[in-house]
This record gives sequence, structure tokens and C-alpha cells, in this order.
Amino acid sequence: MNDSSWGSPPHTGSRAGYWGPVDQGPVQGAAPAGPAYDAPEAQQTRPMPIGPDVSAHGGHQDDDRGAARLGGPLFRDETYGGAHAGAARGDDTPSAQPPAAVPQNPEPMPDAPHPAPAPQKKSAGRDLGAAIGVGVGLGAVIVASLFVVKAVFVGVIAVAVVVGLWELTSRLQERKGIKAPLVPLAVGGAAMVVSGYVRGPEGAWVAMALTALAVLVWRMTEPPEGYLKDVTAGVFAAFYVPFLATFVALMLTADDGAFRVMTFLLLTVVSDTGAYAVGWRFGRTKLAPRISPGKTREGLLGAVSFAMVAGALLMQFVIDEGTWWQGLLLGFAVAASATLGDLGESMIKRDLGIKDMGTLLPGHGGIMDRLDSLLPTAPVVWLLLVLFVGSG
Repeated sequence: MNDSSWGSPPHTGSRAGYWGPVDQGPVQGAAPAGPAYDAPEAQQTRPMPIGPDVSAHGGHQDDDRGAARLGGPLFRDETYGGAHAGAARGDDTPSAQPPAAVPQNPEPMPDAPHPAPAPQKKSAGRDLGAAIGVGVGLGAVIVASLFVVKAVFVGVIAVAVVVGLWELTSRLQERKGIKAPLVPLAVGGAAMVVSGYVRGPEGAWVAMALTALAVLVWRMTEPPEGYLKDVTAGVFAAFYVPFLATFVALMLTADDGAFRVMTFLLLTVVSDTGAYAVGWRFGRTKLAPRISPGKTREGLLGAVSFAMVAGALLMQFVIDEGTWWQGLLLGFAVAASATLGDLGESMIKRDLGIKDMGTLLPGHGGIMDRLDSLLPTAPVVWLLLVLFVGSG
């Protein structure tokens, strides 16, 4: 059979792929009939095999549309729908456009231009206004108690320690099922701060030992299941929060204790501020992405730079017998310890699966979220000030 037979419409009543003997007349867009369409010879036409069964696609097994789909141009025309699809099916409806006029390889339409997305502004991730307001309020309370009556400031430290212990033990129980006993921790923590202020380092160490013993005994009143993990978490909490905070009270015992504590607080705040400002503006390289994805190496350099400059000024003009080069070392040490303290609590919060330790301070989180960099920095500042200018 010659190629022109693919342009002729099949008989709609044909079976098993035979071309019917009935002459349906010329069809628009079809090739002229050749000898294969003479009525006498059409009866002797051998059956043409049909393509794959189209019944799986929803058509009848004897439907001649399967044969039409085998034709190259006819199959391509079906994609244009309308009259071309009707011609491929053998309909008598005239085609609005001859198949030959349809381009075989139409050029793709160019994509419409999309407007460029609006640039995203960097976000601090917290309510900056609330954070500043709370920070100023806390600063006012600290300064008023620090320079008016030292004993009042010791009470402020003790209250912060008790609240921090409550936040930490509550999160441990909620997230890990660890029941660190709060009562002996709170009593022992407050006693540690007061003992450090009254009796010095020896008093702080004795209070720490007694607090650990109280945790062991207190937990014995409950079933033994989980005893080891509960008392371990309790001793850790006693060391992490009240014992480290005791070094602030130790700084306060010096003659210029109020200025030493102010230097400690200012350096820590300046370090955190430098890390935030530089990291938010220029931060590109992650410092510890698995622990705290928001911290960058550029932010760490900002913390070190800010803290060293502030340390030189404070040691030179605020601390008695201090010098600027000591302030540079002190600022560097504060930036390092504050960053490590922040990363340490971030590690704890990641293990617990939480963002903040609490919600007591709007814009900041909880008390522990503000003590994270202060706690490990306190013994560092206390020790360096004792080495530089003495215990006072």
C-alpha cells in the first residue's frame, strides 16, 4: 500500500482494520484517491494490521482511531484539537485549517516576564522594642541596687538565681522527664550567693557541697527509678546557675565592688551587642551551625573588637589601679567566655528542643536566656581582676 492511503478516512464500520468498499467522497485536506480506492479493487485489498490496542486508553478494541494515531502528521495534528482532531478521527466536519498548513515544529512562545521579587529585609527574630524596654528596666534596677545598698543587689542576684533554677528544672521535666528537685536547689542556690558575699570563696564552696548533698537526700523520698539522672541534673543545675552567679557577689565584696560588677555587666552587654550588630550587618560565615545557626564568625570578631575597646576604657578610667592593656585582655576574655556561654545554653536548648527557656521577659525569653553569657563570664572577670588589681 502506498503512503497516500494514510490520508484517507477509514470506514467507521470496518472490522479488524479493513478499508471499507464504500466511497465516502473527497475529504478536505486529504490526498486524491488513487487506484487503491477503486471500488472493484477495494474489495481485494488485503487487511492492514492495526496498531496497539487502544482499549486500555478508553477506546473500543475495534475503533479505527488507533490506526489513525499511527500516522505521523495526523497524530501531531491531534494536539491542536478542534477540526484537526476530527479529521484524524475520520469525521466529515470540514477542517478550519488544512493539516498541511499547521507548522510541524512551531516555535515556543516566549515566557512572559516575571516581576522581580521584592528584597527581603533582615529580621532580628525578636520584638526589638520590647527587648530594649525590658533591658533598660533591668539596667535601672541593677544600677539602683548596686550603688545604693550592696545587700539589695545581693538579693537581686538571689532572686535571679531562683527564677533561673525554676526555668531550667521545669524545662528538664517537660522535655526529658528529668525531675531535678527544685526545693533544695532554690534554698541552696540562694544560700550560695549570700555565703559568697558574707564568707568569701570558702563560704560559696561549702554552700555548694551542702546543696549537692541536699539534692541527693531529697530525691530519696521518691521511687528509685530515674534517681541517677535526677540527682545528676540537680547537681549540674546547682553548679551551672547559683555557683557561677556567686562570683558576682564575690566581686561585690571589694572596696570598689560596685564598679567591678558594673565593669563585668557592661563588658558582657557590649560583647553581645557587638556580636549582634556586626553579625546582623556583615555576618556570612557560620560560627557553629549545628549549635546556633544565627551566630557568625564576623559576629564573633565584632564581639571581640567591641569588648576590647570597652575593656581598655573601663580599666583605665573606672577600675582603681587598672591600665588600658589589662582592659584589652579583659575584653578579649569576656568576648570568648560570653560566646562560649551562649553556645553552651544553645546546646542545652537544642537538646531539649526549645527556643527559649521561658517567657518571663518580653523580647528576651526567660531569665536563663539573659544569664547564659553572664554566668560563665563572672568567674573569668573575678579572677582577672584579682590578678590585675588584687581582691580589694
